[in-house]
Amino acid sequence: MTIDSGPVPGTLRWAVLLLRAEAVALGLVAAWLIWSDLTARTTDLTSALLVTAFAVGGAVALWALGGALGRRRSGARAPAIVLQLMLLPIGWYMIQGGLGWLGVPLMALGLGVTGLLVSTPTNRALGFE
Repeated sequence: MTIDSGPVPGTLRWAVLLLRAEAVALGLVAAWLIWSDLTARTTDLTSALLVTAFAVGGAVALWALGGALGRRRSGARAPAIVLQLMLLPIGWYMIQGGLGWLGVPLMALGLGVTGLLVSTPTNRALGFE
């Protein structure tokens, strides 16, 4: 349900752009995983396919949620926030594994997009206020 029919606020526009950018990045990871699955000499096929399917599904979900939020579908906000908050443990374990250069920005991205999604202009545009 859309309440506010005015222009899309900047916070919502940025959230949609960042969700779509995350979808593209995860899609590239999924493409690399597919290539890796096809060219690996030895592998646990079940695990490889599950990880690849998870990456593909995540990319599709992020892209779809970005589109739904761009159309001001209020029901897309909660799943988008959940996906953004999932970046916190991922980033934490990257930091623990010595990839702080990637983990810290991922955590910042998750918190930043979550902030955009719960901001007052976004709430108004999605009909929560």
